[in-house]
Amino acid sequence: MDRARIEELFAPFAAVSVKRMFGGHGVYADGLFFAIEAGGEIYLKADQHSAARFEEAGSRPFIYQGKDRPITISYWSLPDQTLEDADELVRWAKLAVEAALRSGPNRRIPAAGRRKAPNSAGKDG
Repeated sequence: MDRARIEELFAPFAAVSVKRMFGGHGVYADGLFFAIEAGGEIYLKADQHSAARFEEAGSRPFIYQGKDRPITISYWSLPDQTLEDADELVRWAKLAVEAALRSGPNRRIPAAGRRKAPNSAGKDG
């Protein structure tokens, strides 16, 4: 799935930024990492408060092959109904953003053009 398709998919929810990541894409809303695209499939952030809802909706966890074993992370496949119903997509994307917010402040990235500038020569660090 390419960047334009991911942006189009999430358009009913928010203007998202999409960044290449490990052969797929990371998806950000207002600098908050809340979704992954891998192998043409979208996975949304979940946590102990929301994972059961994803499971009940028939979603699958994101699993990748680690060095020694398969690794499951806290992202779940986009429920099927979201692809045909924009309101459902918004509802599930909000759940993912809420989970990302609960995971801690280190999940945000700087907005484009607002990245930290390197320390200037002669400035105390």
